[in-house]
Amino acid sequence: MKLQPAIEEYIAFRKSLGARFTTYQKSLRQFARLMGGERETSEVQAAEVLAFLDGSGPLTSAWHVRYHALVGFYRYALGRGYLTHSPLPTQTPKRPHIFIPYIYSREELRRLLEATTTCQQGRKILPAETFRAILLLLYGAGLRHGEALSLKLADLDLAQGILIIREAKFFKTRLIPLGKDLHQELKQYATWRREAGHSQSPESPFFVYRTGEAVHSHTLQEAFARLRKLAGIHRDDGARYQPRLHDLRHAFAVHRLTAWYQNGADVQKLLPALSTYLGHDRLAATQIYLTMTPELLRAANERFAQYVFGKEGTDE
Repeated sequence: MKLQPAIEEYIAFRKSLGARFTTYQKSLRQFARLMGGERETSEVQAAEVLAFLDGSGPLTSAWHVRYHALVGFYRYALGRGYLTHSPLPTQTPKRPHIFIPYIYSREELRRLLEATTTCQQGRKILPAETFRAILLLLYGAGLRHGEALSLKLADLDLAQGILIIREAKFFKTRLIPLGKDLHQELKQYATWRREAGHSQSPESPFFVYRTGEAVHSHTLQEAFARLRKLAGIHRDDGARYQPRLHDLRHAFAVHRLTAWYQNGADVQKLLPALSTYLGHDRLAATQIYLTMTPELLRAANERFAQYVFGKEGTDE
């Protein structure tokens, strides 16, 4: 069987079982394009598969994502007689070190927001008002950027200060209550959007270019990379990755936990609420976001000292 039809058949099979399969689907279709979709599945050689897995840059976790996508496909193809042996490598490299997200300081967040007024957004004109509102929502509500860009006017109840995130990761829909400041910022953006003449249809996208079209993820990611450089924000810990748009979500979680410690809240009781707010299906998934920062460690240490010694800090 030809490679492209075999891959499409496998993707349809996995989706029929209820899997969203978005990431593996992307990897498999890229594989078909690079190998030549009109070739017989059995013609793809081990060296070609390895070249696809290795890519052109240093080893990252993407190697293992591509590998496991192909493992499932070749297991499926072997079971249906599309080939007689798998060209996958028998040994896999060690996974790279665990990725450490970047936690923006409040000063860095301020610089990012200020830079939206001067950042060049490329061919697609991303208004400063839209860019600023997106960043505020990602940090202020801990949203994934895909969730924010998928919002339609019908998903916002700005009278009550509530967002509806529909069919997000894990196929979940959830309600997001907005804090007072974020609520006000989004109301101001909605007013700007209306006065700019953009569609007020309930099904129209909330975040738009000047053309009224929905903001695309790729454009936003590129714009943020330029914005971060303009704001002078970079890692100095030797990590290969630079601060990302998604790290705004990490910063939201860490800053919220730090505030709870500082305010004397019962963090263990509040963690499940944070997990639900972030849209996680289990508490363990939330722990990924709770990267330890000096501020968080200091707050936790002060709470521990107060519990054990009945005083603030452990200097004595």
